[in-house]
Amino acid sequence: MSDKQPTLAEIKERREIATRRIKEDTGIDQDMIKNIVHGFYAKVREDDMLGPVFDEKIENWDHHLDRMVMFWSSVALATGNYDGRPMQKHLPLKITRHHFDRWLQLFAETLSEYCQEPAAKHFMERALRIASSFEVGIAAHNGVILSKGERYDPVSNWEPN
Repeated sequence: MSDKQPTLAEIKERREIATRRIKEDTGIDQDMIKNIVHGFYAKVREDDMLGPVFDEKIENWDHHLDRMVMFWSSVALATGNYDGRPMQKHLPLKITRHHFDRWLQLFAETLSEYCQEPAAKHFMERALRIASSFEVGIAAHNGVILSKGERYDPVSNWEPN
């Protein structure tokens, strides 16, 4: 096995091959991603639980939607179009497992409206990983280390002895 690191050109070629394979296997394309992102965030903005969380932080929805299309393109198609740090944006939010559950519920509903299997499964697998990772990260940011399978549900009035 070689210790040689791949060149940027080799990485780009591998990414293009992976993207092409995913598109062929799932039917996912940029139009589908855009429709899912826009449909999902329309639901989020109307949602009693999630709407206020997003509206408090997002000043320019058009910019946010463009960023989320790039994010999901990177996540779903391995395009590498997104270069942000989404965890950092979510760490200060006052959200719990209930918010993640609702986010996943709305995402699954949106997928059922805009795509079929295997695309829906492909998206949902990634959404579940993202939600889990963010939940663990936010808990840790708030001083709570979750055990495997444990969910983040802080008690706001808890004080150490």
